Amino acid sequence: MAASELYTKYARVWLPDAVDVWKSAELTRDYTPGDQVLSLQLEDGTVRTLAIKPHKFCVCVCDVEHRIDPQTNGLPPLRNPNILVGENDLTALSYLHEPAVLHNLKVRFIDSKLIYTYCGIVLVAINPYESLHIYEADIISAYSGQNMGDMDPHIFAVAEEAYKQMARDERNQSIIVSGESGAGKTVSAKYTMRYFATVSGSSGEASIEERVLASSPIMEALGNAKTTRNDNSSRFGKYIEIGFDKKQRITGANMRTYLLEKSRVVFQAYGERNYHIFYQLCASSHLQEFKTFKLGCADDFHYTNQGQNPVIDGVEDAKEMCHTRKAFTLLGIGESDQMALFQILAAILHLSNVEVKDHSADRSSILPDNSHLMVFCELMEVSYDDMAHWLCHKKLKTTTETYVKSVSKMNAINGRDALSKHIYDRVFRWTVDRINKALKSAIKQHSFIGVLDIYGFETFDINSFEQFCINYANEKLQQQFNLHVFKLEQEEYMKEEISWTLIDFYDNQPCINLIEAKLGVLDLLDEECKMPKGSDDTWAQKLYNTLLKQKAHFDKPRLSNRAFIIHHFADKVEYQCEGFLEKNKDTVNEEQINVLKMSKFDLLLKLFEDDEKATTLSSSRSVVSRPGQSQRDNKKTVGLQFRQSLHLLMDTLNATTPHYVRCIKPNDHKSPFTMDPVRAVQQLRACGILETIRISAAGFPSRWTYQEFFSRYRVLMKQKDLLPDRKKTCKNVLEKLIKDQDKYQFGKNKIFFRAGQVAFLEKLRSDKLRMACVRIQKTIRCWLARKKYLRMRESAITIQRYVRGHQARCHVKFLRCTKAAVVIQRNVRMWAARRRYQQQRSAAITIQCLFRAYMARQHYYKMVYEHKAVVIQRWVRGWLARRRCRHYLAAIVLLQSCVRRMRAKRELKKLKVEARSVEHFKKLNIGMEKKIMQLQEKINEQHKENRELSERLSVVEKTQAAERGKLGKEMEILRGSEREARAKAERVPSLLEQLSFLHQELQSTCREKEDLEEQARAYREQTQQNNMLNSEKDDLNRQIKEQAQQITDTKVNVENTKQLEKDLTEERARYQKLLSEYLQLEERHGDLKGEMNDNTVRNTPDSSKPAHKRTDSNYSSSNVSEYTQSSDYCEGDDNSLQREDVTQPTVDMPVLLKLQRRVKELEQEKQALHLQLDKKEEAQQEKAKRQELESENKRLKQDLSELRNSLTSESGDLAPPRPGSEPYNVLLEQLNSSNEELEMRKEEVLLLRSHMVREGLKLDLSEISSDIHTLNEDGELWLAYEGLKETNRLLERQLQRQEQVHREECEELRDVVRRLRHEQKQQQQLLAQSLLLPEDARIDASLQHEITRLTNENLDFMEQLDKEGKTIRKLKKQLKLYVKRVEELEGSAQQQGRASWAATPVSPVNITRKEKDFQGMLEYKPGDEGRMVKNLILDLKPRGVAVGIVPGLPAYIIFMCLRYADYIDDEQRVSSLLNSTISGIKGIIKRRGRDFEITSFWLANTCRFLHCLKQYSGDEFFIKHNSPKQNEHCLSNFELSEYQQLFGDLAIHIYCQLIKCIEEILQPLIVASMLENETVQGVLGSKPTGMRKRSSSFPDGEAVTVETLIHQLELLHTTMNQHGMDPQLIKHVVRQLFYIICAVTLNHLLLRKDMCSWSKGLQIRYNLWQLEEWLVEKELTDCGAKETLEPLVQAAQLLQIKKKTVTDAQAICTMCSALTATQIVKVLTLYTPVVEFEERVSATFIRTIEDLLKDRVESPMLTMDVKKIFSINLPFTPSPVALETIQIPASLNLGFLTRV
Repeated sequence: MAASELYTKYARVWLPDAVDVWKSAELTRDYTPGDQVLSLQLEDGTVRTLAIKPHKFCVCVCDVEHRIDPQTNGLPPLRNPNILVGENDLTALSYLHEPAVLHNLKVRFIDSKLIYTYCGIVLVAINPYESLHIYEADIISAYSGQNMGDMDPHIFAVAEEAYKQMARDERNQSIIVSGESGAGKTVSAKYTMRYFATVSGSSGEASIEERVLASSPIMEALGNAKTTRNDNSSRFGKYIEIGFDKKQRITGANMRTYLLEKSRVVFQAYGERNYHIFYQLCASSHLQEFKTFKLGCADDFHYTNQGQNPVIDGVEDAKEMCHTRKAFTLLGIGESDQMALFQILAAILHLSNVEVKDHSADRSSILPDNSHLMVFCELMEVSYDDMAHWLCHKKLKTTTETYVKSVSKMNAINGRDALSKHIYDRVFRWTVDRINKALKSAIKQHSFIGVLDIYGFETFDINSFEQFCINYANEKLQQQFNLHVFKLEQEEYMKEEISWTLIDFYDNQPCINLIEAKLGVLDLLDEECKMPKGSDDTWAQKLYNTLLKQKAHFDKPRLSNRAFIIHHFADKVEYQCEGFLEKNKDTVNEEQINVLKMSKFDLLLKLFEDDEKATTLSSSRSVVSRPGQSQRDNKKTVGLQFRQSLHLLMDTLNATTPHYVRCIKPNDHKSPFTMDPVRAVQQLRACGILETIRISAAGFPSRWTYQEFFSRYRVLMKQKDLLPDRKKTCKNVLEKLIKDQDKYQFGKNKIFFRAGQVAFLEKLRSDKLRMACVRIQKTIRCWLARKKYLRMRESAITIQRYVRGHQARCHVKFLRCTKAAVVIQRNVRMWAARRRYQQQRSAAITIQCLFRAYMARQHYYKMVYEHKAVVIQRWVRGWLARRRCRHYLAAIVLLQSCVRRMRAKRELKKLKVEARSVEHFKKLNIGMEKKIMQLQEKINEQHKENRELSERLSVVEKTQAAERGKLGKEMEILRGSEREARAKAERVPSLLEQLSFLHQELQSTCREKEDLEEQARAYREQTQQNNMLNSEKDDLNRQIKEQAQQITDTKVNVENTKQLEKDLTEERARYQKLLSEYLQLEERHGDLKGEMNDNTVRNTPDSSKPAHKRTDSNYSSSNVSEYTQSSDYCEGDDNSLQREDVTQPTVDMPVLLKLQRRVKELEQEKQALHLQLDKKEEAQQEKAKRQELESENKRLKQDLSELRNSLTSESGDLAPPRPGSEPYNVLLEQLNSSNEELEMRKEEVLLLRSHMVREGLKLDLSEISSDIHTLNEDGELWLAYEGLKETNRLLERQLQRQEQVHREECEELRDVVRRLRHEQKQQQQLLAQSLLLPEDARIDASLQHEITRLTNENLDFMEQLDKEGKTIRKLKKQLKLYVKRVEELEGSAQQQGRASWAATPVSPVNITRKEKDFQGMLEYKPGDEGRMVKNLILDLKPRGVAVGIVPGLPAYIIFMCLRYADYIDDEQRVSSLLNSTISGIKGIIKRRGRDFEITSFWLANTCRFLHCLKQYSGDEFFIKHNSPKQNEHCLSNFELSEYQQLFGDLAIHIYCQLIKCIEEILQPLIVASMLENETVQGVLGSKPTGMRKRSSSFPDGEAVTVETLIHQLELLHTTMNQHGMDPQLIKHVVRQLFYIICAVTLNHLLLRKDMCSWSKGLQIRYNLWQLEEWLVEKELTDCGAKETLEPLVQAAQLLQIKKKTVTDAQAICTMCSALTATQIVKVLTLYTPVVEFEERVSATFIRTIEDLLKDRVESPMLTMDVKKIFSINLPFTPSPVALETIQIPASLNLGFLTRV
């Protein structure tokens, strides 16, 4: 196939562009060979014409010329198909060239927000300038253990590949991270080290991973600075070797640094900063420990204010200083060393502010009171005068003499700066050495992974010595990279055994020789540095003379004689010669160094120890070799040191397997997710990416396995082309499709294609699919059109039928309407005439009524008028008569007053005459003397009364004055009213007329009032009805509000309940998580203890002593944690327990006494509650008994009444005989005789029984059955025999009880003896210790001992009291139960006796031997617990027990043994058995916990034993599920609720181990079955991949499908059912399994771009449907497993749903409720079309989704937590199995157990 065949219409090509570098265009017509013009159309619609020339093509519109390779015949590069754009690997592209690489990176970076891309063996990392959530622990876990091609590109994938190759190949690895400043090299290296620290545990010290990570902030503080391109630019290169042991665990690390930029210490360009540590010191200067440094703001020092930008946005230097100090501390660098280091750095800052005063051209000095120099000398502890002198002077040595010379101001400042750089360099080296010492481990290193973080190719406007060394290092690394890529490419061809030719690649060895060879640039530079008068100019001239015409890579600028040009592999760079010699020599005044060496500062002396060693070595060499040679000649230059370290680095890299990470800086403005194409292309060329592409394109870049090729291009094959051999099928098809056999090669396992061939095959495939689609569309459209026609025809017929029917119905309806109209007219006319007549009649009657009413009213009005006139006349006449009467009365009163006045005057005159006569005075003076005194007294009294009266009078006068005022006012008012009355009287006639008129109006008003009252009454009734309705409405509204409030309260309660359930679930999950962690720590503790015991035994084999086992008296049931720590089943633990018991902690007596008092109070409350409970129970029982007695009494009364009635009734034939009558006497005699005979028979039976017992007679029941029948006529013989047996059993039980009591008394006595011995030993020890103590201490010790003893006794008594109380309550309950049973038995016996009153004689009974009645217990001897645990737990094989035997048999056996220990009331046996069981189960789970059958078996048995503990505990909540026989088997002596908690925790631990085991089983199957397997091959096949082929865990012949996964689930479910696991627990396990399936599948979907397609969503939904069908089949739909799959279901729907409009976005947000916003955006971003008919998701649509989801409050985690385990509760499941029916198989080897 010719390349020109691809340039057809609609083909897309790339055109060069000045701004975008490359721009896409589309051909508007086909190209044929020989055409000189291409018609193109750009993406913006612009049409251009491209003129083609033999060696170049030209776009005529803009006159842009671009020289291309002649082999392409002048055609522009083709663009890849859309389905290949955005691939994970650039080598998967069909067309490998610069525009394709740039466009693929741009699409991934800008559109998909993906920063990592593979390019063969290289990982391209683009700096996003934004924080991304792709480095969390869940992402590390997702990439751990995965192959590099299985997941999307990531720095973790490279780290995992290196880690895996190191473990597999046992070969050291290297990760080379390079790029420009600001490209993200340091961050990539940091994340790489974090990955190694996370996936591998440390071998020795537990904190080695933290130390490795802690070295980063220290090196960033001392070696990183802000530049114009990067805020955290590394100004040095470093190579970190992370060491691993044989188990791939980190043992330590080592760091090597390269070419620190020392010039930055003394100079920074505008906008840049010095190293971070200086600004951190200045920001922390306010701290107390930094006060002595006398620092201030960073702007105050010369070395930190030159860039005029001391602050970095978003960075707090003070906080960073805290992180740096923490890192120092973590690495073991003490506080004193840190402060010493900071002190030297502070001194450097003060040295920068030392001012030099200029005296002349060659003389300078420093003022004697320079404060900064004084602080510098104070901090360095050196002499001020010496330092000030040597800063301005230098010592010159000749062969004969030495003299001191002053220097100029400029030289002095340069000397000061050189000293600062030298000191900082030594500080940096010392820090690196200390870090290496801290990271060094004593464990032997087996292998290592090196991480190289080194500067990339640099070119600036002014390039100096640093850029020269950096570019030299990149030349060496690029050469190594080219050779490695070439080697891998050729190895792949040789491995596949294909014919190939040598690939030509760019070899930069000439450029390297130009720099490092003999008489190269570095060699000439070192030679010039040795010259006494060497300078930069002379060195430049020497370069021109030596290299200009001999080296092709060397050139000279046209306009400069102090610069040179070197043609590097990336670009040509012009270097300025100024400063090369000075930086290469790195000279510093030796006298200044000597002044520092005389310091008393320890750290400063350590910094210059290497100088002294080097000086001693050089002096010894100079004596041997040439005495006149100076020390300067032996000092290595910077260039030589760098060259040697670089060679050492290359040797290290060549000895390892390299992995490459190329960091790209997308733009210079630090804008997030923005790419500058020009800058990106420059870096792609500089870092070797395009060279890798060129090498790949020169060979066979596209590689397919035969299966992949067959799956992808099966649509191009015909049925006859298909052969059983896939390889031969592919060969035949390729030979037909591609005629040129040079375009492809067939390897052993792969097919290799040249560049562009895959695009051609894709074009053929898309054309074939397009033609198939056209044919399908044609057929479907034809079918749709015919279907539409038939539907229209059928519809037309139907419409016609309905229309005709409608017309017929309308005609019938018309006829009916006509007839109906006639009838209606007739009736209407009749109704109108009748209505007219009635209206006329009603009108006449109304008129008559109204006229008659009018006449009656007129008559009535006249009568009323006359009546009212009479009334008015009567009232007027009466008023006139009264007025006349009042006038007469007034005249009479006046006349009487005048007469009385006249009579009074006459009497007055008469009295005056009598008073003047003497006789009168004499009469008056008779007795006057006697009366004077009386009168005097009366006068006095009258005076008093007068005064009082005067006072009262004054008061009265005042009141009267007030009243008079009031009366005056009233008089005026009355006068006014009188005047008004007179005026009104004049108006009376007119008022009378008005009154008559008003009477008329009143009558009319009354009538209106009556009408209104009627209306008002009607209105009130209506109002009342309305009020009633309103009240009903208010009631309904109130009820509605109440119901709404109730609903709201209910909702709130439901929400609160849900929240409480959620909190409970979370709390249970946290508890279970803590429990699992605790058990893991416990196992770890046990392992370490076992190892320690083993080591102890090996070291001291004769020191082992018999272990003392812990007794039950040492066990505290309240301390569960102690028990769980002491429950390991080994003797070593018993020894440790014994040691722990001996060393008991000191008791805090006040706290203990308080607790004791509190315990007493709680005991009293507890007893009171128990008494109340007992009283309530007794009351209830008495009430029930009283009711029963009352009912029984009623029943007896009824019987008695019936009996009396029967006895007293004499009517009828059946009347009873009378007392004293003959029948009555006969009946009485028969009754007496029967009683006598019965007593005789009883005596005979008793004699016979005693005789049989004495003689030991054994009768054969079969021979003497007749005799038995004869003797046992009334059944007394059998009753006697049964009574004898019961007597014997009773005697045996009494003997056993006495023996048991005797044994218990003996055990108690033994315990007392042991306790007394123990107390005696303690007394002896206390006495021996007290004798050694002084008197006061002896008294205190004795008191303390006595208090402790009394406290222990009190606690023991309290425990005994508690036990006795529990026993009493149990006995009471049993007694009540027995009383009830006795009453029931008595009642039933009475009923049976009454029923058998007139029964026939008892039939003969056969005497059979009764079987032994087992009590569901297993007897065992003390000490058999170990044998039982070994045979029943440790050595038991579940597969042999689970088939044909009762599920949970080991649990039943252990519980039956526990019942026996409880029955004999042996606490030691109970605790020993339970502890041994727990230890044994833990041991088997620890040793064989990865075996699913073992874990499932013991989870089922642990739960069954826990249920048995609850079922037979006697608790009312549990015994209600039991049968009466099971209630008899309840534990009677011990309360084991704490052991229930322990076994519950153990079951949860086993459950977590079961989930981990199942996860290991399912992990390899999930991804292969749910994602990678494809049911529909061919059309839904995968896209072409690059060099990173997807790996599979299974061979091609063993394809893993969802049926395989379901089969595995079936096996797991069957196994759990066979083991008798609780159904609810099985549901929990299934739910957890489905969550794991969902989490693993979704995580891989989110991290694999090739899985996010429409067809993959269809496949996932099909697989999920099969899983749901399995749930339905197993009846597990209610276990919640289906809900756990919801995130995966929604993700699959998201892949298939329409994704274009805002409505689609809203539908997606509503649908994907189980997915987080991050996951939704990630799936949409990764969505990749597999076929050309699909479309990518636009960036606008993704932004719309982000805007709609921004209000969601969710976790920022991208992936689901696979390790999450749902919290579970173990529901109680009673067992229907009767313990007495359980048989022990002989295969269990439990013959030492006896059924009881």
